[in-house]
Order: sequence, then C-alpha cells, then structure tokens
Amino acid sequence: MRAEEEAYDPLLRDLNEAQRAAVLATEGPVMIIAGAGSGKTRVITYRIAWLLKKGVPPWQIIALTFTNKAAREMQERIARLTAPEQAKALWMGTFHSLFARILRAECDAIGYPRNFTIYDTEDTKSLLRTILKEVHLDDSKYRPNLVAHHISMAKNSLITADEYANDPDIQAENFTRGLPMLGKIYQLYQRRLEKSAAMDFDDLLLKTYFLFQERPEILYKYQSQFRYVMVDEYQDTNTVQYSIIRQIAAMHENICVVGDDAQSIYSFRGAVIENIFNFQKDYENPQIFKLEQNYRSTANIVEAANKLIARNKFQIEKSVWTHNEEGEKIRVIQALSDADEGRIVAQSIFETRMQTRAANADFAVLYRTNNQSRAIEEALRRLNIPYRIFGGLSFYQRKEVKDLLAYFRLAVNPRDEEALTRVINLPARGIGTTTLERLSLLASENDVPMWEIVSRARQFTSELGSAPVARLEEFAVKIQHFSVLAEKLSALEAARRIAMESGLMRLYYSDRSPEGLMRYQNLEELINAVKDFVESRQRESPDNLPSLSAFLAEVALLTDADEKDKDQADRVSLMTVHSAKGLEFPYVYVVGMEENLFPSQMSLTDNRELEEERRLFYVAITRAMRRLTLTFARTRFRWGNLVHCEPSRFLFELDPQRVEFPGQRSFEALQPRSAIAGLRRKSTLSPQAVQNLPTYQFTPDKPQDFSAGMHILHNRFGKGLIHSIEGSGIDAIALIDFEEHGQKRILLKFAKMKILSSADS
Repeated sequence: MRAEEEAYDPLLRDLNEAQRAAVLATEGPVMIIAGAGSGKTRVITYRIAWLLKKGVPPWQIIALTFTNKAAREMQERIARLTAPEQAKALWMGTFHSLFARILRAECDAIGYPRNFTIYDTEDTKSLLRTILKEVHLDDSKYRPNLVAHHISMAKNSLITADEYANDPDIQAENFTRGLPMLGKIYQLYQRRLEKSAAMDFDDLLLKTYFLFQERPEILYKYQSQFRYVMVDEYQDTNTVQYSIIRQIAAMHENICVVGDDAQSIYSFRGAVIENIFNFQKDYENPQIFKLEQNYRSTANIVEAANKLIARNKFQIEKSVWTHNEEGEKIRVIQALSDADEGRIVAQSIFETRMQTRAANADFAVLYRTNNQSRAIEEALRRLNIPYRIFGGLSFYQRKEVKDLLAYFRLAVNPRDEEALTRVINLPARGIGTTTLERLSLLASENDVPMWEIVSRARQFTSELGSAPVARLEEFAVKIQHFSVLAEKLSALEAARRIAMESGLMRLYYSDRSPEGLMRYQNLEELINAVKDFVESRQRESPDNLPSLSAFLAEVALLTDADEKDKDQADRVSLMTVHSAKGLEFPYVYVVGMEENLFPSQMSLTDNRELEEERRLFYVAITRAMRRLTLTFARTRFRWGNLVHCEPSRFLFELDPQRVEFPGQRSFEALQPRSAIAGLRRKSTLSPQAVQNLPTYQFTPDKPQDFSAGMHILHNRFGKGLIHSIEGSGIDAIALIDFEEHGQKRILLKFAKMKILSSADS
C-alpha cells in the first residue's frame, strides 16, 4: 500500500497527523511519547488494527499492558475495527498474565506442574509470618510488609534468593538496616513456594526471564512467533520486565513502546524511569513520535501542568497543547484544619452538583496518603453524598471469599500450603494448632510438602496421635474428592459442589447475625463470579468447557483497576493520586497540598525523589477535565498530633495566570509576606540546591536515642540542634535548628543522623 493511499485509508480517518504517523510506523524500533490525555490508547489499538489489516497474523503480535482493564478495552476496540476472532487471537494482556501463560505452557522446563498456584500479596505475607515464627524472629522488627517489599525489589532487579543471601554488599546493607536475616528469610520463603508448587507475582516475571536465559530453544520459539512487540506505559517497567522485553524483541526488533516520562510515579515498586530515557541507546535509529495534543482538559489546566513539569531536570522534552476551551482557572483554597478542608470539599461538591446537574461519579477527591480520606468521608456523610474508596478491601481479599478460594486452590493443587493451613480446620474438625505444628515439623524433616504428610497421615500415627490421624484422613479424602470434581466438571459445577460439600455455605448460613449473612452472600457472589467467567469463556469458544483451574488463574491475576470497575454506582470517587493514574473526571479536588505531605517529607532531601513527587502532582492535576481545585490546611492531625502546615512548594510552581484564590487577592495574601519569603527560600532548596548538598558518611544512630537539646549531624543538612520532639516511638518528629538550613521538622524513623553531643553536655 503506497504512502498516499495509507494516509487516506478509512481506518486512519479518525486520527490526527501525529497519531497517524505513529500508527503507520510498524517496522523497526519505535517510541511514542504520549502526553496526558493525548489519545494513547487509540494509537495502540489502531496500530494493532493496522498490522492486522496489512495481513499480520494476530498470534504474531504481543501487546503488554499493566492492567487487565486496559487490555480488555483495547481488545474490544480492535474487535470493532477488525474482526472479533482476530482480536481474540492476539497475545494481549498484563505482563503477569501473558508470562504466566508462557510458564504454564513450558512448565516441564521449570519443574512446576501446569496448575501451579499464584500467591497474592496476602498469601505472601501469611507465608512470611509463618516463616518468621518458625525461625523465632520478631515480626515487629521483620515486618511481613517490609520483608515482602525487599524480596519483591530483589526479584524485580533479577536477584535470586541465593544470590541475595550470598552477596556481601547486600548483606552489609541489611546489617546496617538492622535486618541481617533478610537473606535467610528470602531463601526459606522461596523454598516454601517451590515446595507448594506456587509462585508469587514477581516469580511470574523472574522465572520467565531465567527460562529464556537458560533455555535458548524456548526463547527462539517465542522470538520467532512474536514478530511485533508492543509495550504500554513503558515508563513504569522495572528491570526484569525491561529485560524480558529485550529478550523477546531481539530477533525482529519490531518493538513499539508507548509512555510518558512525566507520568513515571512507581519507583517504590521498582519502576526504572531510565528505561524510557535509554530507549534511543538500546536500539539503533529508533523512530520517535510525540503525541502532544491534549483532548481531555481545558487550556488552563494543560498550561498549568506544562509550567509545573518543566521544572523537572530529567525529562523528554515535549509541549502539550489543546484546542479545548480556556476553561475555569485552577482554584487554590486554604482551610483552617483537615476537618475544615473536608467540609469545604464536600460543600463544593454539593453546590456544583446542584448548579450543573452533574452526577456524583463526575467528582474525584485525590490525596497523597490513604489516611487523609477520613476527614473527607465524614464531611461527605454529613451531606449524604455517596462515595466509594478505591484501594479498600478487594472482594477477593475478604476472609470468607479467600476461605472458599482456598478449597478451590487445594482441589487444583493439593501442595498449596497456604491454602491447606487456611482451611484444614475450617469448618472446625478438631485439627488444632498442635497438630498443625507437628505436620509442619514432619514436612520439614522429610523435605516434602505438608500435603504429603496429611495424605499419608496413618504412617505418622506415633508422631501425630490416633485421633488427629483419623481427622486428617477424613480431610484428605475430602480434598481428593474435590480434585476429582475439579478435573471432571466445569468450573461452575465444581465450584458449587465444593462450596456445599466443604461446609462453608452451611457454616455462614447458620450464623444469623448481619455479619454472617453478609459472608454467606459474598460466597454466593463468588459462585456468581464463576458463572460469569464460564459464560464469558463459552461465548468466546462455545465448545470449550472452562475449568476451575482456569478460573483460579484469572482471579489470581486481577489487578486493582479490575476491582475498581465492578462498582458502577453513582458515587464520588476517593483515592490516592497513584490509584488515579489512567483515570479522568470532570471535577477533581486534590487535597493536602502541604509541605511534608505533598511533596512527601521523605522526598525533600533527594532531587530524584522530589522530581517523582512533582510528576505525581502532574498526574493529579491532569486527571481533571473541566475544573481543578487544590486545597491545603493550616493545621492537620498527623501521627495523633496537631501540626502546623505550610502550603506546598508545588503551588508556587503553577503559572499564576492560571490560578485563582477564592476569598483572597493572591496566594501571597494567604499568609504574611515574611512567611512567604521563607517558604520560597525553602522551595529553592530543591531541586538544584539539594543536589549540591554535601553528604556526610556515618553510621546513623537509632531514632529512640535522640532527645531535645542534643547536637546532631544530619547526612544532608549538616549540624543542628534538636529543639523539641513531638510524639513517640516510630512516629516521633523532631524540630531541628540547622546551622545552614534553618528550622526543619524531621520524622525520626526516616532520619539519618548522628549524635554529636547529648542534651546534658
């Protein structure tokens, strides 16, 4: 097809010039920098549709996303542009779902059964709690959340358990952290996963990488199949994702990555922003396209966002613009307290709804940390405004749902130790803690999964006792029966039988309390979810009878975004800014715009972290379509203490021509001129000044060792005197007078400081 014909092809009629150029560039390495609201999803879907129209078989295209929701939306659009059967044959989905598919197909090469279990975050923490108890480590020091984070970051950096435990630099760093046993815990954790024929989310990536690394013939098979590789949200990829992409794309190099460095906000999860910066170094002569026309927001919001993000040193240059109307100016509102802030936001939502006839779902309240939602919730309840909180307890994380899912998991994979220990005595069948401890010890001594001991309990009568053995045998027979059901019946029929025969339905039905009724209804809803899954799969493939194993595989790979989609009621949305990425609302409120909150206190001494905070604020303001309101409070309860707050430096970085201050002449009028000057002096400390601060090398003293009156040395701010300490324990905050940088409030648990002299000297 000649270039002139391509330009006028009906498929491309709805694209602007930049989008069309990106869609037509199908060969070789391509990077598409997509500004906020620039139609990124449209470009990806049309690009795939164009490849299909050119005759590329769908199974030769792999498109990697970060949420099932994004993959599903794109697949539906492609089906409308081409043909449903072509869209279904695409390899399109999240990194985890597609790599899990590869691992299940290649299970023999990795020594796992095809029906391996995927552990979610709660399963991981539960297993870590068990391990910590077994090795007699204090879980208040080795917090399961913290340990899980370190293990996850290691896996995302391609570091195996044995490499981690034997690396002297890593061990020295862990010793400095006061966590010298992290390496040993990682090793024990990984062995338990393998013994249970289970993988956590990070294993789905790590094991795929090593599969390709160690089995070149398998890598060659997938390289040959996937002639075209597309990656969405490339700025959010971590080291292992980046490495697998490089492996798969190495043969044909028809790789297209789409992203926006200005929206890179997940370094705490291991995302490496350098991946998008280095694309032009990784591939020879890549084509670069920039989507700069914003279709989402008013001109005032777009220009304010441009002015803000231009302050970041590390970025790919672009200039986002819009043909949309000028729109309202951004409103900055001062509140006396966090409770007053909640009242102002709720009242504004109420009045705007009345004036514009907007729906509740048109409004979103964004905050930096989850604990800020309380004051907003209370204010909304007082005005009877319905709301929903994103990031709350997922349906699939509810106790009773996880209980029944555990029975499903055991039916598919009896070696799953987390599922086994969860329901071995639920409903109660007389298998207590002592018996469980003996089972665990016997499994460890014999180096077998716990199920091996349970299923051969009679051989261990002397160790377990005759009464427990009888109960274990009864439980084993039940699970073996469930395994037969799972193998022979459809997912729905097997789920119904297991739900009834496990005794869980009866257990919660007999509890006539409101809580018991809710649990029973949640189990019914789980069966409904299985029914929806079966019907959906059969619409795609009428001759295929979906299995319980397939249902579990899908549930294990659900993301937060998929859970958000379930609630379609007309409610105001409350969420963290991180959760809001990829969403848009006509009316957006960003609350808590204060120093030490947004930007976070932990980012103030590191230029790279401060730039990520600024990108996070950029994401927040670019969620708004029509009206953006920013609020800050003069006082706020934090860590149980009332603290005085200063407006965020980010407010001063907005274009003053795009901002208004209801009830005030200007931002300066919100506080005394001397205080503004001081704030601006602090604001200039970052990013350039912080980057030039000297770094003092020393072993930090413990937070509990500090007290008022002490002279200290901070690793960034130098010498100072502790004026006072508010709060206690891990939440203590020190007010410190630094010789060169003035007075600062420092959260002691994150501070790197050394005592120079005590309060008495």
